Amino acid sequence: MNIKLVLKLVGRVLLVEAAALVLPLAVALLYGEDPMPFLLTIAIMAACGFGLSALRAKRQFFTREGFIAVGLIWIITGLVGALPFLFSGTFASPIDCIFESCSGFTTTGASILTDIEAMPKGILFWRSFTHWLGGMGVLVLATAIVPSLGIRSHYLTQAETPGPVFSKLVPKQSQTSKILYSMYCALTGAEVICLKLAGMPLYDAFIHAFSSAGTGGFSNRNASVGAYNSLAIEMIITVFILLFSINFAVYFLILTRRWREALRSDELRFFGCVVAGTTLVISLANLGVYGGIWESLRYTVFQVASLISTTGFATADFVLWPQFSQLILILIMFCGACAGSTGGGMKCSRILLLFRVIRRGVRRIAHPRAVEVVKLDGKVVDDSTVHSILLFVGGYLLIIFAAALFISLDGGSFSVSFSAALTCVSNVGPGLEVIGPTGNFAAFSPLSKGIMSLCMIIGRLEIFPILVLFSPSAWRRA
Repeated sequence: MNIKLVLKLVGRVLLVEAAALVLPLAVALLYGEDPMPFLLTIAIMAACGFGLSALRAKRQFFTREGFIAVGLIWIITGLVGALPFLFSGTFASPIDCIFESCSGFTTTGASILTDIEAMPKGILFWRSFTHWLGGMGVLVLATAIVPSLGIRSHYLTQAETPGPVFSKLVPKQSQTSKILYSMYCALTGAEVICLKLAGMPLYDAFIHAFSSAGTGGFSNRNASVGAYNSLAIEMIITVFILLFSINFAVYFLILTRRWREALRSDELRFFGCVVAGTTLVISLANLGVYGGIWESLRYTVFQVASLISTTGFATADFVLWPQFSQLILILIMFCGACAGSTGGGMKCSRILLLFRVIRRGVRRIAHPRAVEVVKLDGKVVDDSTVHSILLFVGGYLLIIFAAALFISLDGGSFSVSFSAALTCVSNVGPGLEVIGPTGNFAAFSPLSKGIMSLCMIIGRLEIFPILVLFSPSAWRRA
């Protein structure tokens, strides 16, 4: 185990994170707020970053080191990202700061804040900016802008990038990272412009664009997007959170004029069908809540897009919707966005492959001698990938139920405990009842907040990097 090289990589990421804090520092200075929370954090990160980066280490770096490095870096990122919150003195306790930071970087969007609009603008800017940093991945960002350490960054991005199958856009991973962040920045900038043209203040536009890009959901308004009561703003955000929920490889295919290959994506078609189907069904089920089909459609399409993309913005309190509608929303929380996007959940490709594996199993029972393979995008999916998907789904469900069991010690209802665990592991944000769109997570115990913070990181990294990090066998010599 090459721990020195892992720590050296941690140092590089800390330096990138310290540089990112310059933006909220500038915002704090612009609005005449105390810059010390950011200056102190930058100083601490820079000192640790330079110290760790100076370590001399061998360049032996393989899959094990990659998974351990990713797990360790994301935990450290969540901890040090909480420092501005802690130094600002606006949070009740250190665990609240850690919860908010982990929720930000993992793009979950769950919050312990009861009065968001009373917070300093610099702190709220950093809070939403963590969504943007975590959306594409802090290590993807690091490999895009930090000089190479002489290691194969493929092992890092493979552990950090969501989805059952990892593929590079171009042969060099550093170039792939740059292409991904170029598209990411372009879409973010486009949303800022659209929101400003729709009448949203520039500061608010940046906050909501960062949250949309990372499919996180932090807003600077207590009532989230519903505070603007603007159909134009709702439609713009709906379009962009769906765009950020699509595999970025599809955009690369479009940019390279491979339209047919992009449109042949099974996952993209499945994602579109799920969004359209659930929107139609819930809109009809909600007719008793709203005055007519168009009003019902307006609020339903936003909420479906918000939850399947795991963004968590709200324009309506879906806790007041019929149980049927709430159950469908829970199901799409499980499903989540596309692989290779900034969204969370199990990912549509895994759900689609799971359906096809079940179909193959049924057909094999009916026709034992038949030879049938599972395909995705016209390509045969090998048995090792199928096995990893089944392993992931099993682990995903076990972690949700285990977390719900611990959270239930707080004395909440099953709906609250289960939806809290689900929304954290799936990186969605809101849950049911008191943790719905108009609620928050402030009432949970420190133990529950700690468990949920870890669940957010586990869900963002899709389980295995954290399991490897805490596995004793991973630290033994091979």
